[in-house]
Amino acid sequence: MNLNEPLKVLIVEDEALLAMELEALVEDAGHSVVGWATSSKEARALVDGVAADIAFVDIHLTDGPTGVSVAQYIAEQKSPMVVFMTANPKRIPENFAGAVGVIAKPYTMHGLMAALRYLHEAVREPPPVSTRPVGFTLSPEYRQSWAA
Repeated sequence: MNLNEPLKVLIVEDEALLAMELEALVEDAGHSVVGWATSSKEARALVDGVAADIAFVDIHLTDGPTGVSVAQYIAEQKSPMVVFMTANPKRIPENFAGAVGVIAKPYTMHGLMAALRYLHEAVREPPPVSTRPVGFTLSPEYRQSWAA
């Protein structure tokens, strides 16, 4: 794997406008969206059916605050690297449910693009060498293993 290979991104977000905006930003950054889900059931089916590098997961989905259980499921499957995208970061457990980190909403286009560059390095040539972007909080586990 190398940094020339674009990321395959999964979006788990119940608000269609936010999901479409995120999809456009991901594609503008040169990556591809392999699918998006609005509920935990859809997300699990997608994780089981597509290959992805990163999953952007909201905490609150159409079936309630189930994003944490989606992240745990993804981590158990050793599937994509999970990044929470939420306006409720306090709802994330201390261990981040296996997620690499969180981008707090509302996020800026610049902040998301910087996070995508950082995550691209993290997936293709870990650990990332760039400075962690403002607005992106690493989980305690990754903060320790990626200490720079």
